[in-house]
Amino acid sequence: MGVYSDKNVVITGGGNGLGFAMAKLLVDDGARVMITGRSQATLDAARERLGDNALAVRGDVSAVSDLAALADRVRDEFGTVDALFVNAGIAALTPFESTTEQMYDELFAINVKGAFFTVQKLAPLLNTGAGVVLTTSNANTIGVLESSVYSAGKAALRSFARTLSRELISRGIRVNAISPGPIDTGILEATMTAAAAERFKAERVADNPMRRFGTPEEIARAAIFLAFEATYTTGAELVADGGATQL
Repeated sequence: MGVYSDKNVVITGGGNGLGFAMAKLLVDDGARVMITGRSQATLDAARERLGDNALAVRGDVSAVSDLAALADRVRDEFGTVDALFVNAGIAALTPFESTTEQMYDELFAINVKGAFFTVQKLAPLLNTGAGVVLTTSNANTIGVLESSVYSAGKAALRSFARTLSRELISRGIRVNAISPGPIDTGILEATMTAAAAERFKAERVADNPMRRFGTPEEIARAAIFLAFEATYTTGAELVADGGATQL
């Protein structure tokens, strides 16, 4: 019997990166976990690695119809949910002068609209005492070059942690945010040229008091703490960034 053997968990963006690290730790401790993502191939690979206690559902969080379908699937498979990790998101450099309307809309549709409606559609299934954890970023408090749109979206999620906490507190549901700094998930290499990714990493490491990137597992542990252990905490943001915004 694991620590979370009686818990049902939903993780959006759970096929790789931070979401997969969350899913792996929870499954290993006995939880039943449903992960979502846009790539069926990524989900299939994650499901294979996670084992029988994991379910994978393809969907796009920017499509409210997909989120409604996700809620139906969660109801059918789990009935109720003990923890919801609102982790799906994209990161892209958006230089101020060359940011297009399409780039702006895509970032906000996935990172902001998607997060809001994920909580809205799954809230009816959350148990009393459930924890919701939004993945923000330390970019929501500092000025990161070429990241104005991404940073603004993450600042919106920080606000959601407060306002959705107020909306759901009467049901005993807590909403908090995990705010990572530079984490080595492979997303930089997937969204930038190799040279740009290397330059960005070097700059972040040089600016970081701990002189390193964090690991997905370090963020996952902090997020799981917020979901299950921080029972007198709501509306808060736990910053896990090597001290970058604190020192």
